[in-house]
Amino acid sequence: MRFTGFEPADFDLFLINGLEERMEILIQQLRPKFYDLGEDLKEELSFIVGEEIVPHVAKHARRKKNPPNDSWVAYASSKFRGYKMQPHFQITVWHDHVLIQWGLIYEAKNKAVFADNLISHIEEIKENIPSHFQWSKDHMKPEGVVQSEMTDEDFQNFANRLKHNKNGEIMVGLRLTKEEAIHMTPEAFRETVLETWKKLSFLHRLSF
Repeated sequence: MRFTGFEPADFDLFLINGLEERMEILIQQLRPKFYDLGEDLKEELSFIVGEEIVPHVAKHARRKKNPPNDSWVAYASSKFRGYKMQPHFQITVWHDHVLIQWGLIYEAKNKAVFADNLISHIEEIKENIPSHFQWSKDHMKPEGVVQSEMTDEDFQNFANRLKHNKNGEIMVGLRLTKEEAIHMTPEAFRETVLETWKKLSFLHRLSF
């Protein structure tokens, strides 16, 4: 494995004030680990979903003033140049946690397809997706709702917003605390990511 594991500095950098100051440390400290995770996991994720997957490391190139509160590596089909317009898998680091997710954000073309399948497969989703996984309506916010606390109406609300709101999004996955991630060996983190994505691949199939 190329990835050497997380350390406190990978999270603490998001507390640094100033765009240039935070980006300098992000580029030096965390971004190389995303590139390593991209190479380490792309072949196995490709096997899980049944097509070639390529990693995309966040650049935050459009930011002119506000520093990023998180950063990530996203994985999507090699048939497209980017990942935002299609269903994708993602590893995101915030200042106090890591998210291992699958989702569709506002630019994705498959939103209506997945929204319809979400409503018609609620029971199967509850059977296949672990109850402690977190569902979120906004990829830019760390908050979410744990699946075990969701009602059928909640699932329908997620689907309706995704289908009828141009900014509708869905991100689903596992949340690890900063402490949990730091204490994982690189191998343990890799296995956790792959096991999470195997479960989330059920949702990926429902988006086509």
